[in-house]
Amino acid sequence: MIQKRWAVWPFVLPGLLYLVFTHLAPTLYALYLSFTSYDPAQRGGPEWLGLDNYARLLTDPQVARALLVTAQFAFEVIPLNIVFALALALLLNAASRRLSGLRAAFFLPSVASAVVVSLIWLWLYEPTFGLLNQAFKAVGLGPMPWLSDPNWALHSLVIMRVWRGVGWNAVIYLAALQTIPEDVKEAGRVDGASDWQVFRYITWPLLTPVTIYVVVTGLISTFQTFAEPFVMTKGGPLESTTTVGVLIYRQAFEYGEMGLASATSFLLAIVIFALALLNFLRVRRAG
Repeated sequence: MIQKRWAVWPFVLPGLLYLVFTHLAPTLYALYLSFTSYDPAQRGGPEWLGLDNYARLLTDPQVARALLVTAQFAFEVIPLNIVFALALALLLNAASRRLSGLRAAFFLPSVASAVVVSLIWLWLYEPTFGLLNQAFKAVGLGPMPWLSDPNWALHSLVIMRVWRGVGWNAVIYLAALQTIPEDVKEAGRVDGASDWQVFRYITWPLLTPVTIYVVVTGLISTFQTFAEPFVMTKGGPLESTTTVGVLIYRQAFEYGEMGLASATSFLLAIVIFALALLNFLRVRRAG
């Protein structure tokens, strides 16, 4: 028995070492840096500050604004993603098998690089020669300030993010829809329920676990958003798209405050965990 236990370690150890050196060790080092003042460009090592960085975060207006921008981005993206993904999943579920190839087509944007997708949409949003403004011009409408207007820039990023993520969530919803027994729906129809009532009282409640998954993963991914605003707007105009991810980058590599950036990263992790936990408890209490 002992020999059998030791026999598995050569297979487990490489993956374990990979996780330790690429995830656990950097996380612990970042946690240490969050209690220090450290600029990699300057001579000398980290200087211990205790909780000063965390106290500073509580009064820093840049952090508060970045959290608000990130929260607005998340609370726009997630509901739209659920609505469009579920609608798309229902259409694909009702379509014939001949249209099954469309599933892969809708899924492709979600596995594409965020940088590549951002560059494509940056061209689509180009004010003079961009495809969207050219289409508006063709129907007699004026050009839209997609990324140059502080009131529009974040919404433009929301549109792109929903387009990119809807396929992934649609596939998840589609898989869940195909596990719902048809006889349950038929029983509802026999009792006189309309298609809407079947969806509202049978289909939608059975999709609750999937919706929880979509919301939680959506919160995690949207609150970690960095590539899209960094590539497309650099956090502008007027800080209107400066998410927490962009702010952390600035703190670390533009302001030279690696300790503060590490503290902001852990603050973000706490916010994500708290939101995910609140959503889970709310749904569990309602269910």
